[in-house]
Amino acid sequence: MTKRTKRSPRSSSVTTTRAATARVPKVASAPLRPKPAANRAEKSAERRAAIVEAAMEEFIARGFAATRLDDVAKRAGVAKGTIYLHFTDKESMFEELIRTAIVPLIGNITMAPPGGSVRETIERFAATFIQEVVSTRRGDIIRLIVAEGPRFPAIADFYFREVVSRGLAGITALIQLGVASGEIRQKELARFPQLLVAPAIVAVIWQSLFARHAPLDAIEMFKVHLDLIFGERRTT
Repeated sequence: MTKRTKRSPRSSSVTTTRAATARVPKVASAPLRPKPAANRAEKSAERRAAIVEAAMEEFIARGFAATRLDDVAKRAGVAKGTIYLHFTDKESMFEELIRTAIVPLIGNITMAPPGGSVRETIERFAATFIQEVVSTRRGDIIRLIVAEGPRFPAIADFYFREVVSRGLAGITALIQLGVASGEIRQKELARFPQLLVAPAIVAVIWQSLFARHAPLDAIEMFKVHLDLIFGERRTT
């Protein structure tokens, strides 16, 4: 006869507990999720935009020479070291200001709409330039370049490459289109596209120096200027 071994209640309980534990799946602890890259990129872009905005205010208020990165950082609400994460120096920060504030306005100069006249295209661009540059803080940026460009040729050279040369190329193309269509009779105007946009420059300078003495209707002045080039407008 086989002798049975009695299990103690405690041993049976331990065995049952272990078996039950074995059947329960282990839950892995949730790993720490890194911050989404999109959020980091958005915050970085926001900081960069804030720095550029602060830089514009400082450049306009103090001029290029007197602007300090410490003041830009304070105005932007960031540490000075944060600026160096986005820009190498004051010049590169100024260049970014030109790229974001001025360059986008130049891109649509040569885009004459189908069926639209060259004059209409130039009038539309002039209206945009006067409303978005002459009457805003962007005009102060241009005035700063005029004032300090001779002392800092690097910023004048950059502005010429990014803005002036593109603008003149677009205006020249429009003049050539106007000559080909018969809208412009003076072919030599293509040699001096500066003449076509001269009122815009006059408006920028006039706004800062003499507007309080003699307000200037820059858009109407531009239209009169175009009358001299295209002929008087029809008033029907």
